[in-house]
Amino acid sequence: MEPELKKTEKGNLWALSPLFVFLSLYLVTSLIVNDFYKVPITVAFMVSSIYAVAITRGITLNERIWQFSKGASSPNLLLMIWIFILAGAFAQTARDMGAIESTVNLTLRFLPESLLLGGIFIADCFVSLSVGTSVGTIVALTPVAVGIADKTGIAVPFMVAIVVGGAFFGDNLSFISDTTIAATRTQGCAMRDKFRVNSMIVIPAALLVLVYYIFKGFTLDVSSRPGEVEWLKVLPYILVLVTAIAGVNVVLVLVLGILSTSIIGIATGSISFFDWFGSMGDGIIGMGELIIITLIAGGMLELIRFNGGIDYIIDKLTRHVNGKRGAELSIALLVSIANCCTANNTIAVITIGPIAKDISDCFGLDSRKVASILDTFSCVVQGLIPYGAQMLMAAGLAAISPVSIIRYLYYPMVMGFCALLAIFLRYPRRYS
Repeated sequence: MEPELKKTEKGNLWALSPLFVFLSLYLVTSLIVNDFYKVPITVAFMVSSIYAVAITRGITLNERIWQFSKGASSPNLLLMIWIFILAGAFAQTARDMGAIESTVNLTLRFLPESLLLGGIFIADCFVSLSVGTSVGTIVALTPVAVGIADKTGIAVPFMVAIVVGGAFFGDNLSFISDTTIAATRTQGCAMRDKFRVNSMIVIPAALLVLVYYIFKGFTLDVSSRPGEVEWLKVLPYILVLVTAIAGVNVVLVLVLGILSTSIIGIATGSISFFDWFGSMGDGIIGMGELIIITLIAGGMLELIRFNGGIDYIIDKLTRHVNGKRGAELSIALLVSIANCCTANNTIAVITIGPIAKDISDCFGLDSRKVASILDTFSCVVQGLIPYGAQMLMAAGLAAISPVSIIRYLYYPMVMGFCALLAIFLRYPRRYS
């Protein structure tokens, strides 16, 4: 039976110290030595998690470990792990039977060099808007982006960043996105109204980034020409994209993708039945580090919440709110910091949503703009933190450090800048 554990202390800054330990050990150390592989991210999380258990007060060691395990085994995290496992199996089987190479050749054949980057970004935005999940978009498109990078000589982190950035376009705007649903429900506004306000803020950001990618495309010098397109081998990716856009559950989408790689791979003679099993096994093993990071991070962040870290942030930021602009800024800061502490934009919106509603009612804010602020800033932070599920997934599929992607994440950065301008300039006027 689960023990009923209650916090014994009010929110305090000390509760956030495990996050500072992680950032210092991983990010700061890596920046000092200019090598993001010197300190493995799994070790950084392990050390900060042990520290989080050690500083937790008021309960026994067994209860601390139980609370840590509770965070690591939350339904949201476990669902993410099932997706990681299936995504690893699909990515590896698709690679081994030739689906990725054929899809890359098809993309390079129909997109001229000057429109290659912009075309991928547009496709990324469209898929994420249709799917409503950044994770699903990243699973589908990252292997293709890596393949294009290998064929063209473009830096892999740069190509992966295009996919990660565009994935948050739909995560932020889609009617079926978890963050959109959470933001509109907590603020009591219609999704179509939130979409209208939100699109005024972020579409200019998307257009700016798209223009940059188009101009960047003119400087490309593709190092190799596309090979032959084996159309039958492209079908697994078409199946994954079509079923995802149709709203099919991402777990079922990946299962269908795995089955299609076996049927087409065996039929074309590019992979045998037992090789297919071996590919799935290799893909799942390749996700091992990502799964470990997800579990440890979930436990550590749960202890931060349990010890009052999020309560402390909420108390400090809402104490001196003054005026509508300050109220909107406090909501943006609250959801951003909560996202840093939970590494989940949906949970951050759900956590801060009721508080944002109280602030909104107190200062007479427009619920549609408040919902947009909640959703947008949660997506900005989620798109930039190296320990978020999306970044870890993309880095795992591309076999690179998640930190190496951050410098190229232009869309989340520009989206955050545009969202800040919307607060400071009281834009859109009608909703401010």
